[in-house]
Amino acid sequence: FSKKQMEPGMLVNDIGNTYAGSCMIGLTAVLDMAQPGERILVTSFGSGAGSDSFCLRVLRKLEHNGAVKTRDYVARRKVIDYAQYTRMKGYYKLN
Repeated sequence: FSKKQMEPGMLVNDIGNTYAGSCMIGLTAVLDMAQPGERILVTSFGSGAGSDSFCLRVLRKLEHNGAVKTRDYVARRKVIDYAQYTRMKGYYKLN
C-alpha cells in the first residue's frame, strides 16, 4: 500500500495513540471520504503480536446528515500538556 492510500486513516500523529480505538477512529476518517466501489482494509495489531483485519467495500455514497467529520473534529481540539491535564483532572493544584 502507498502512503497516499494509508494517510486518511492515520491519525496517531494528530491525536496520539488511542490503542484499541485507533482502528475505529481511523475508519471513521476514511468513511468520511469513501466513494462507492472503493475497498477499505482495516488492520490492527497489538503489543502481544495479535492481529485482526477486515475488508469493507463501499456500496453507496455515505450520508453525513450534518455530523462533524473526524478530521474536522480533530482540528478543532485544544492541545494541552500533561501538567495542564493533571491540574484539570484535579490530581494536584498550584498554590
